[in-house]
Amino acid sequence: MKQILTHIENHIGIITLNNDEKRNALTFQLLNELIEALSLFETLQVRAVILRAKKGSKVWSAGLFIDELPNSGEDPLPFNHPLEEAMRAIQRFPAPVIVMAEGSIWGGACDLATVCDIIIGTSNTSFAITPARLGVAYNSSGILHVVSVFGIHIAKEMFYTALPLSAERALNIGALNHLVPAEEIEGFTFKLAKRIAENSPLSVSVAKEQINIISEAIPLATATHEHINELRNRAFKSMDYEEGKRAFYEKRKPEFRGH
Repeated sequence: MKQILTHIENHIGIITLNNDEKRNALTFQLLNELIEALSLFETLQVRAVILRAKKGSKVWSAGLFIDELPNSGEDPLPFNHPLEEAMRAIQRFPAPVIVMAEGSIWGGACDLATVCDIIIGTSNTSFAITPARLGVAYNSSGILHVVSVFGIHIAKEMFYTALPLSAERALNIGALNHLVPAEEIEGFTFKLAKRIAENSPLSVSVAKEQINIISEAIPLATATHEHINELRNRAFKSMDYEEGKRAFYEKRKPEFRGH
């Protein structure tokens, strides 16, 4: 594994994002390595997982790697996308996954963090959902993840503005479990993970699965799914999507025209 680092300590599995050159962008390789690590940890019966960046990181993850986004006309986040598969792996993992959120969390990485079980941050932590900067229509599951963690009105602001949400606001709305000084986040997170690992792994696993089932119990009619897919088609088949990607590479502000 090259883009993540892993080790186990006292029944706690630690996954460290290790793609500094790309600000821990969620490349296909990184996401597939993350899925592999979780599979290994499950086999080894770890009782908690910590997902972190390297100590002192200013960016926890910059989100999806833009070079791997498809051309216009293709869904940028289909069901079998590695990000979707990684999030399902986190949700299915039989022990809690804790985000040690040191630094800013952008785009798809914000979605990834929302499906984890506990998020611990510092004053340098922030969350931003950025598809509007690229002309991308986010998928329904991702929107539901963000809404469930940040609440519907804050989620709307995040999707509409693409501006970062501060750690203080995230704490106030319950999106962050704990806000601690940067110099204490490592010790605090490991102490919490150790406390979880000391409890009954079966009881914790059952509680996690029950909570996930209950939180996802929102039925949608077939027609509603079809309507949502049609809405997304308008965006990822648009000229704005191509303009958003060009502007990113050219390091300029995009000129969106709404078509």
